[in-house]
Amino acid sequence: MKVLQILPELNSGGVERGTLELAGYLVEHGHESVVISNGGSMVEALEAAGARHIQMPVHHKSPKALLQVRALRRVLAAERPSILHLRSRLPAWIGYLARKRMDRDLQPVLVSTVHGFNSVNAYSRIMTMAERVIAVSGCIREHVLQHYPGCPGENIHVIPRGVDPEIYNPDHQPDDHWRSKWEEDFPELQGRKLVTLPGRITRLKGHEDLFDIMGKLPAEFHGVVAGGTHPRKQSYLKELQSRLSEMNLGKRVTFIGQRRDMRDVLAESRVVVSLSQSPESFGRTTLEALSLGTPVIGYHHGGVGEILRSCFPEGQVQKGDLSRAVQLIHDFAENVPPIQAPGDFTLDRMLSSTLSLYLGAV
Repeated sequence: MKVLQILPELNSGGVERGTLELAGYLVEHGHESVVISNGGSMVEALEAAGARHIQMPVHHKSPKALLQVRALRRVLAAERPSILHLRSRLPAWIGYLARKRMDRDLQPVLVSTVHGFNSVNAYSRIMTMAERVIAVSGCIREHVLQHYPGCPGENIHVIPRGVDPEIYNPDHQPDDHWRSKWEEDFPELQGRKLVTLPGRITRLKGHEDLFDIMGKLPAEFHGVVAGGTHPRKQSYLKELQSRLSEMNLGKRVTFIGQRRDMRDVLAESRVVVSLSQSPESFGRTTLEALSLGTPVIGYHHGGVGEILRSCFPEGQVQKGDLSRAVQLIHDFAENVPPIQAPGDFTLDRMLSSTLSLYLGAV
């Protein structure tokens, strides 16, 4: 079987990482794997895993992108894939239109993955128009059923994302070199119980709630915000820093920026919090932290709620119930209830379920 995945680019991100993981898994199991994107930093790793990459400008969100339809049709005719897996809305439209005008006996089976709560409109509907639709969580499946009644329920398959328990497990500890650099970079964190909020700097992530929580905790606790800031979000970062100053919490919360060592940061944390103001489609850092043995306190909606209900129900709180969150931080700092993670949320299960879906479709 030959599988062709298409997405905008191959740089950092959950969609990109999942594409790379699946490409390598397919090769390991004797299938041919091809990825189309505009390229990026992960192409080298993709090719090292035995997959092929075809570079095409399928990332520009403009009408000019439709000029790629004919070019992609030529690629599909030459490659003859069994599966065309659509990973993102713009490339999905290009792939859908390219396939539509092919001879029926040459058309690959269309598979799509709905990775998030996309805005509900005709543009987003393309992700529900495949013959097999993968939802990354139960809440995403309900979102599709509610807003796109033209997508039959039997076409939607819930395949949650997962982690590798050999990488994310309670036995992992940061090494001495990492710890030395950590202490050098952030001396104010030493001897403190870290309450970490992972995620980029956007209003969605609930940083204001973290600040209010820190204001109710004693000085032995220190807040850590781990996430990058897009150039368009610099004003919001300044707004957050001003709010910290107004609350006299400037020395109680540290912004550590975008990190490539999040496994160590999560393992070093006493508690991780997920305070997203709107439901998230999955909640990978929640699963990673729990798999490392670090308790997570999170609003029990969306994908984070699904993970907590399955792996660590003690960490669920109602959205906005900061007093309960504060109490749980105190409790978990002293005694952590048993954590059943990753449970069913393993990388191998995600990959094998996707391969089974492919095999059942061709």
